[in-house]
Amino acid sequence: MNRVKRQQIFERLRLANPEPRTELHYNSTFELLIAVMLSAQATDVSVNKATGPLFKVANTPKAIKRLGLAQLKHYIRTIGLFNTKAANILKTCEILIEQHGSVVPADRAALEALPGVGRKTANVVLNTAFRQIAMAVDTHVFRVSNRTGIAPGKNVLEVEKRLLRLVPEEFLLDAHHWLILHGRYVCLARKPRCAACVIHDLCEYRHKTDE
Repeated sequence: MNRVKRQQIFERLRLANPEPRTELHYNSTFELLIAVMLSAQATDVSVNKATGPLFKVANTPKAIKRLGLAQLKHYIRTIGLFNTKAANILKTCEILIEQHGSVVPADRAALEALPGVGRKTANVVLNTAFRQIAMAVDTHVFRVSNRTGIAPGKNVLEVEKRLLRLVPEEFLLDAHHWLILHGRYVCLARKPRCAACVIHDLCEYRHKTDE
């Protein structure tokens, strides 16, 4: 795919959704961090259902630490891998309290040093909370990048690096949100909704559908 096509693709995505946002519900950087940690192998809808009640009773590192493991598990029990996630969240809260004054760091290395925080989670927090240019590649972004030809790659890190290099600069800050939402609602995994796609004529997918 050439530079002109990429420019046109993101112009259309921006026109359709000028201010793309994560669908996770949060009111602070810490709440966002916890929500993203919980979202691994889970839907945003399921995470929001769990964090709504949780954040009403505990939405700071100290409050969640006071809540304790058993109670934390109770609030997030409907989310996949909740046992592991609960343990990681508590350890993360302890580190935030002891090393960062209960403040989520705006630094990749510090974020990735937190238990349960990988590169994708760090990218989401850096981009969404701190408005840094970062490309969080989940299954939707990986699929759309490869299927459309925007930034094909064999693995998530390869796609991430190519997106950072190939997406026109003016779109970099919000690119991953547009790609996630496009993959979630239009460029579906099993059968893309090509007839409803605003970039169908620019997309280089060879097996477009009539739906």
